[in-house]
Amino acid sequence: MRLEKHLAVLVVCLTVAVSLAQASTRTQADKAFRKLQGLAGEWLGKDEQGNEVKSKFAPVASATALLETLAMPGMDEMVTLYSVDVDSVVLVHYCPTNNQPRMRALLPAGDIKELVFEFSGAGNLPDVAVGHEHKLVLSFEDQDHITERWTWRKDGKDTDMVFHLQRMARAK
Repeated sequence: MRLEKHLAVLVVCLTVAVSLAQASTRTQADKAFRKLQGLAGEWLGKDEQGNEVKSKFAPVASATALLETLAMPGMDEMVTLYSVDVDSVVLVHYCPTNNQPRMRALLPAGDIKELVFEFSGAGNLPDVAVGHEHKLVLSFEDQDHITERWTWRKDGKDTDMVFHLQRMARAK
């Protein structure tokens, strides 16, 4: 009888520990998403070659998702949709190359100064050797400055596109 009580207490303790860990992870995902929501508004910047880049972040679907529209001369607009998925922040990137990479953020502990989104699959991508966005590192420099480092992967080779953006107007 005594062993059964100890096992029951152990099961309860483990259940509580798992629940607390899950709540902590959810809290960090919510914190990361709130940081992203703080980007709402219009942004202007340059890529590493000095070309102008424009971005707009807008809350959609009752603020459960954040829509980014990224534009640069000579290219069609790219659209990225960010949202919370249980214990992380995820994105789907709608690319002019007609594939839709999905990425999941690796959430840092503590204060969120950057989010690193790693490739987790894609729609309309017949083979991973086909060119696609494979990674995004989004750095929060301050409230009005961010850097987006997109990694394009084709045939196993990576090329980075870096955009330095400054807030032009906050969302109303």
